[in-house]
Amino acid sequence: MHRTGKVSAGNQAGKQVRQAAGWAYVTAASVVAVLTAGCGASYRPVVSAINPVGPAGQPTKFAVAISSPAPGAPGLVTIVDFSGDTVLATPSIQHDPSYFVLGNQGSTAYVINAQGALDTFAVSNPSGLITADVNQTTLLPNANPINITTVAGTGAGTTIFIPQLGRNSIAALSSNGPSLLQELSNSAGTTPNYVVGVDGAPRAYALSSSAGGAGQAAAIETTLSLPAISNTIPVGVNPVYGVMAPDASRAYIVNKGSGTVSVINVQTNQLDLTTPTIPATGTLGQNPVWAVVVPTLVELVVLNSGDGTHPGSLSVISIPLCNAVTPINNPNCNPANPNDAVGFGTVVATIPVGVNPVMVDVLKDGSRAYVVNHGVDPTKDVNGNPIPGTGVEGSVSVVNLQTNQVTATIGGISTAAETQNFDSTPSKVYGHPNSVSVSLASPTGKVYITSPDNKFMTVLRTDTDAVTTHISLQGLGLRVLVTAP
Repeated sequence: MHRTGKVSAGNQAGKQVRQAAGWAYVTAASVVAVLTAGCGASYRPVVSAINPVGPAGQPTKFAVAISSPAPGAPGLVTIVDFSGDTVLATPSIQHDPSYFVLGNQGSTAYVINAQGALDTFAVSNPSGLITADVNQTTLLPNANPINITTVAGTGAGTTIFIPQLGRNSIAALSSNGPSLLQELSNSAGTTPNYVVGVDGAPRAYALSSSAGGAGQAAAIETTLSLPAISNTIPVGVNPVYGVMAPDASRAYIVNKGSGTVSVINVQTNQLDLTTPTIPATGTLGQNPVWAVVVPTLVELVVLNSGDGTHPGSLSVISIPLCNAVTPINNPNCNPANPNDAVGFGTVVATIPVGVNPVMVDVLKDGSRAYVVNHGVDPTKDVNGNPIPGTGVEGSVSVVNLQTNQVTATIGGISTAAETQNFDSTPSKVYGHPNSVSVSLASPTGKVYITSPDNKFMTVLRTDTDAVTTHISLQGLGLRVLVTAP
């Protein structure tokens, strides 16, 4: 068919409509141009690129480990960056360090040795820390100190309490210096063991034991400029350790000799009225040695070392107190001095762990406890070399505190050939463990473990509960602590 140049009526009408719309668009654009012509440059939208956001960085905190390179040689501090497992500083300290703690919310380290030296140094910014930054103080003659407890917020600021076997006393020092505030004499016939306290508590408790008899807890008033003993409270046989609730409501004294836990009401400065003792009823295990208060679960976990040959255990004890909610229905509840709630002192579970457990630490959210089991040291030959097959290797037991079950066991290895470098046996804990410190974080927390017969610190991840690396300490491990939980 031959096309003509004519346009149909329908097409012509559509063309007119499109022309009209086009004129309308042009006219509208002209109006906008006129309206904006006198207002400077016309607005142009700014387009900003949205960069991808990665996971949040790990918080700034550090693992601080103390080690002994050789008998009679200076000790060594190894400070490790939590986020990257990088060694930041390795200053030297006094020779043969014997005990180590962190105070002032993890910002200051305190180390003693049996000869009576006290070293202090800051760890809040460790990158530039050198040996010259370590401050050393000498205790009184024949002190023979055994451990350290620091309590901040006292009448003297931060007070350092040190039991002194050689003088049968407790040294109370101001952190300013440090300098001696008071020497608190122990009762005749008793041996000082440990001081229990938390920052801001109105008093601390100095534990001591007597030969075969009941121990005692001497209350040390901390609100005074010069600490003084206000009361002496009887506890169980051979009290070796204790913990205080973060709110300073109760102190829990671990009595190794009687297999019990004594409960002190810190506010009344007396044994707890309702539950003075959590007894050894077959559920609280043999030879308790360590304890941790778990506020998120309102529980106390107590580590029982057992007989040193068979597996020890972890006892989980309920410790609820009346709180600010209960006074509505309980007129006897005083929030300033809460009494025991129903179930206080009940042992809800006893969980078997490894042989000869020595320490436990708990994640801040209360989800898991990590128990280090020392095992049994091997017998040595006449040259001091371990005889293969004569000991029991150490291990780490991971306990789920929601189900009260062991969910993982990380085995240990202690032979020289298997622990000669950081990846000799990458999935094992090196040595027979003596200390553990945990810290929670996202995406993963970490668990640090030292051993007195190995120069590497083992690091676990909390998301897998598996060994992630080993870090050289250049000396046999004494203890490791993390600056923030």
